[in-house]
Amino acid sequence: MLIGEVARRSGVSARMLRHYESLGLLRPTGRTGGGYREYSEEDIRRIFHIESLRSLGLSLRDVGRALDDPGFTPSALVEDLIRETRERVARETELLTRLDRIGAAQPAGWEDVLQTVALLHALRSESAGQRQRAALSSADEAAMPVEALVEAALSEADPHVAGALRWALARSGDGGPALLAEGLVSPAAEVRKRAVQALVEIPGDEVTALLRGALASGDLVVRGYAALELGARGLAEAVPTLIDMIVEEMRDVDAADALSAMAGRPASADRIAGGLVERLARPAADPAVRRRLTQALADIPGATTDRALEELSHDEDRGVAVTAEYLLGRRAAE
Repeated sequence: MLIGEVARRSGVSARMLRHYESLGLLRPTGRTGGGYREYSEEDIRRIFHIESLRSLGLSLRDVGRALDDPGFTPSALVEDLIRETRERVARETELLTRLDRIGAAQPAGWEDVLQTVALLHALRSESAGQRQRAALSSADEAAMPVEALVEAALSEADPHVAGALRWALARSGDGGPALLAEGLVSPAAEVRKRAVQALVEIPGDEVTALLRGALASGDLVVRGYAALELGARGLAEAVPTLIDMIVEEMRDVDAADALSAMAGRPASADRIAGGLVERLARPAADPAVRRRLTQALADIPGATTDRALEELSHDEDRGVAVTAEYLLGRRAAE
C-alpha cells in the first residue's frame, strides 16, 4: 500500500508519516520498483498503535520506547501522565474560573478588565496586608466578582483580612448569601465557621431564612452564630439553641445577653424563663451547668422567673441556691 492510500485510511497525513520515518518510529516494509514507500498490514497496525499512544499524551520519544523497548513498563509513565494531566486541568480550570469572574464583573473596557485582574491577583497574595487592601478596595474601585470574595472569605485565616472580606461581602449585592450557604455544609469545620460568620453580617430576609436553616446544623458553632444573630433579629426560634450554648459553655455570656435582649415582651420572657427552668430540672444536669442556667435568669423579667428563683433559692446545690437568693434580692431592689 502506497503512502497516499495509507494516509487516507489511517487519517495520518503523508507529511506526518514521513516525520515518523525520520524519527525511526515507522519504517515502511518495502519499496516499489519506482522507489515509492510501500506499507504492509503490520506497518498499518503500527501506525494505529502510534496514534493510540499519542492520544494518551505520550511524546513521540516515549511512543518509540513503548513500542520497541522490551523492558519498558508503562506504570511509571502512566502515573506521570496522570499527574501532568491533573496539573494541566487545574491550570485550565483556574483560567476558566478567572475568566468567568472577569465576565461576571461586566467590564466596560480593558481598563476595567485589568483592574479586576489586579484585584483577583491581590486576593491571592501571600501578603495579608495586600489581601486586606484588595478586599476593602473592592467595594469602591471595581465590581469584584462575588464568587471571588466568597472563595477568599471561606479560606482566609487572618482575622483582619477575614473581617475586611466579610465587610465587602455585606456590600456586594446578590449572590453572596447563596454561595456562603454552600460553605455551611462543608466537611471542614473552619469553612463552616467562616461561612456563618460572613452570613450573620449580611442583612435581609434571604439571610434570615438561611440562618433559620442553620439552626438544624450538626455543628454547634454554626448553630451558635446563627442563634445569636437570629436572637438579635428578634426571632424566637433561636431560644433553644441559645440555651444549648449556655449548657455547653460556648459563648454562654453572649447567649445569656441575647436571651435578655429578647425578653422585652412578657410572652417572650415567659417562654425564655420556661426553657431555662426546664433545663434546670433535668436530672442529669451538671452542677456547673445549673449555676450558669440560674445566672441566665438574672435579666429575664416576669413572674415565671420570680417563681423559679424562689424555688432555686432552696436548691440542694449551695452554689445554685446562693445565686438564686442574690438574684431575688437584686430584683426586689430594682
